[in-house]
Amino acid sequence: MTTTPHVTVERDGHLAVVTIQRPDKLNALNPAVLRDLTHVFRALVDEHASAPAPAEASASGPVRVAVLTGAGRAFVAGADIAEMAGMNSVEARRFAEAGHQLCALLESAPFPIIAAVNGPALGGGCELALACDFIHAAEGAKLGQPEVNLGVIPGFGGTQRLTRRVGAGRARELIYTGDMLTAEQALAIGLVNAVHPPADLLARVREVALKIASRGPLAVAAAKRVILRGEDIDLVAASELEAQAFATLFGSEDQKTGMTAFLQKAKATFAGK
Repeated sequence: MTTTPHVTVERDGHLAVVTIQRPDKLNALNPAVLRDLTHVFRALVDEHASAPAPAEASASGPVRVAVLTGAGRAFVAGADIAEMAGMNSVEARRFAEAGHQLCALLESAPFPIIAAVNGPALGGGCELALACDFIHAAEGAKLGQPEVNLGVIPGFGGTQRLTRRVGAGRARELIYTGDMLTAEQALAIGLVNAVHPPADLLARVREVALKIASRGPLAVAAAKRVILRGEDIDLVAASELEAQAFATLFGSEDQKTGMTAFLQKAKATFAGK
């Protein structure tokens, strides 16, 4: 298990569970937490990029899926207001840039990241969750962008990612009012994918994560890349990206493994090459 002052990483084969460890402050984000999270995820991305393809498939090796969650009662209750209150414009810009860099790293990682929202995910916490591929939440969790209550706006990408996730109208209302959503309300508008009893959240998310980790890792990575790149271009160009990625995968051993196993009615075990 990798440990930094504010983040721990638990490895289970191809799965990494990343936990923010500042429970006494409800995992509130400050520059140190942002640095630790960036360090941990950059290390996982670098490991994924540099790991040699194994000679044969195994349960160990580079991460194929990650789960991001928080210790204690909160996912991330927001930015640390006590530290943020005294910032000037230059310091605030630096803080926002650190948050944007972290969220961009999560969004572009070559493996899926699932947010397991175990409690409040507000402000920067909601923005971290939005930078993940999708969100599962515990009953009783709250999500929202309440920054206008403090006289500011979301600073880590919330105005952009929330709009893309739930649509412009809903995002505008949530951001302008600063209202918080229950997990069930977030589920109803597509902000989260599923809601679970708190005691079951991590187990249920692990089930989904391990299912993803068992699929063709090159295919999963390609799907994530094409979805992300296709969001901001026209349909014709996005479809071309998809066709090219589809064709490229036919040069992989994973494609041969997967299709051979299907024809033989066997379970495919992918090597990631």
